Amino acid sequence: MGHYLLRRLLQMIPVLIGLTIIIFGVTRLRGDPTYQFVQADASQEEIDAVRRAYGFDRPLLEQYLVFAAGVLRGDFGESFRFRQPAMPLVLERVPATLTLTLSALLVAWLIALPTGLISALRQNSAIDLTATGISVIGRAMPNYWMGIMFILLFSVQLGWLPVSGTGDWRNLVIPSLTLGLGLATTLTRLIRSSMLEVIRQEYITTARAKGLGEWALVFRHALRNCLISVVTVFGLQIGWLLGGAVIVEQVFAWPGMGRLMLQAVYTRDLAVIQAGVFVSALLIMVINLIVDVSYTLLDPRIRY
Repeated sequence: MGHYLLRRLLQMIPVLIGLTIIIFGVTRLRGDPTYQFVQADASQEEIDAVRRAYGFDRPLLEQYLVFAAGVLRGDFGESFRFRQPAMPLVLERVPATLTLTLSALLVAWLIALPTGLISALRQNSAIDLTATGISVIGRAMPNYWMGIMFILLFSVQLGWLPVSGTGDWRNLVIPSLTLGLGLATTLTRLIRSSMLEVIRQEYITTARAKGLGEWALVFRHALRNCLISVVTVFGLQIGWLLGGAVIVEQVFAWPGMGRLMLQAVYTRDLAVIQAGVFVSALLIMVINLIVDVSYTLLDPRIRY
């Protein structure tokens, strides 16, 4: 396992190098970035001064090398809006985003696991058809629309929960539901299909023939094999979840990294955008590594 982890960490290095190239290139697709830092009515002297100050007058390769050297130091430049280093601004928002994301994951699994199992064990029943139909409809609903509907229901009409902002656990309920339900619909269908495949295997038939109870058979034998494929897709969905957090954080004024990046796009804050994209990609790579390692816990036959 130690050799595998070391190899995976070393494999991240070329990925991170490629990521810096992509970030550097995308931010210059519109041409000279100087015009993102000056007013529309700025004089040519002011434009030239800003270009020299940020080093945009240097050759493109030299600009990238300077940028890459800054990335190694964790220096993405100074925020145009806050007049502070960009990376600390992003890092201080990461705990809020992780809190929202982990809460959404908890909501998704609490809904998807029992629903998917019951749907598979009661195939073609009214429960199965209802859960499948709701999953399809729920997947088609945009996050921001569900968030607005939850606000109208739980906050405006019933007055149970706050509309937005942070505070106690109640502020986290609606954003977590909004972000987690979309993932729950996907996991429900995956758990159902995986469980249907597993319970038709010969070893399940043998265990049932020996008189093992249905729920003991499911939780002791079928569930772990069922979750291997589900966890694989779950790891791929993490990127979608972090992307959805951007909109959800904006709708509910949640002070996370996604909301900061969206505001940086509005204000053309290049340094914050670059730092936010880099941190988001790094989080996704770490989570996918954790998912790969979790295979050994689900299936003892898998060894690295």
